[in-house]
Amino acid sequence: MGQETMAKKEKEKKKQKRKQEKEEKKRERQANNDKGKSLEDMMVYLDENGNLSDTPPDPKKKKEISPDEIQLDAAWREGGVDAGLEQKGIVKFFNTEKGYGFIDDKNGNSLFVHINQLTEEIKQGDKVIFESERGPKGLSAVNVRKVV
Repeated sequence: MGQETMAKKEKEKKKQKRKQEKEEKKRERQANNDKGKSLEDMMVYLDENGNLSDTPPDPKKKKEISPDEIQLDAAWREGGVDAGLEQKGIVKFFNTEKGYGFIDDKNGNSLFVHINQLTEEIKQGDKVIFESERGPKGLSAVNVRKVV
């Protein structure tokens, strides 16, 4: 019977400890509660550069945008690369046995290139001119030729 009382005392101690931890968490939540803040304290604004700010944007810096200037077709651009326009880049990797590689453009984007899209033989480190085309897995370099 003595062991049962010890077990009961241990259970009671654990129960009291959990209850105390629960009370501490409750007090902490109440201390960190945002209730009572005014609407102005909780407001966040977006500045002219797209960054979050606690001050309202300056109406003098407001730009008018014509609806005709908005381009909705995202297929023409990917990662700052204009599809179909002639670009310059450097061959980052090219495997002649497998017939494919990658070209880094001036913006740091990597474009896939296949041996069928070459006008002349290329190797790693060559400076090239190419056009980009939308492929099944992103932009690919086409009409690739070395810069002379």
